[in-house]
Amino acid sequence: MHRDELKELFKKSKALLEGHFKLSSGLHSNIYFQSALILQYPRKTTRLAEELVRKIKEVNIRVDVVLSPAMGGVIVGYEVGRLLDVRAMFTERIDGYVALRRGFSLHKGERVLIVEDVITTGVSTKEVMNSIEPIGAEVVAVVSLVDRSAGKVNFAKVPRFSLLSLEVKNYKKFECPLCKVGIKIIKPGSRK
Repeated sequence: MHRDELKELFKKSKALLEGHFKLSSGLHSNIYFQSALILQYPRKTTRLAEELVRKIKEVNIRVDVVLSPAMGGVIVGYEVGRLLDVRAMFTERIDGYVALRRGFSLHKGERVLIVEDVITTGVSTKEVMNSIEPIGAEVVAVVSLVDRSAGKVNFAKVPRFSLLSLEVKNYKKFECPLCKVGIKIIKPGSRK
């Protein structure tokens, strides 16, 4: 799937939004990816997950478990796990910290693929990585549908793959040109 084709798929699904948005990181942006609007369609989700799996298989990365942060990565993570025929789990935020819950567990030495929907600053992904580090599981790669940082986020020598990589401007509140001209801000994400 080519970049333009994927971008068009996001637009047609109304998952690529333009306006003034407050991201879950607290940053502001004029672009927002609401991946849930694509992931509500199982065939589109399967198609996207197949592309992620193809990238993993091209470089011969072996995976025991798929792990995604809730909420955004859960659906695509499950589908990637299904296609790889491995367990698919997710982390949740509890009292400000990311953790495995619901009886999910990892074992020392298991090879973990972290699957995200959208990477902006990489904080959520790094929190997932940090949450499993004490267990001794090994993060073998990070994949995402969209990378808003155009590859600038570093995951400490862990390979990363995204279907769509763009450099999208993000602003701190006091630097935001959209705030300065009085454009109303929207907070569409899953985190309060």
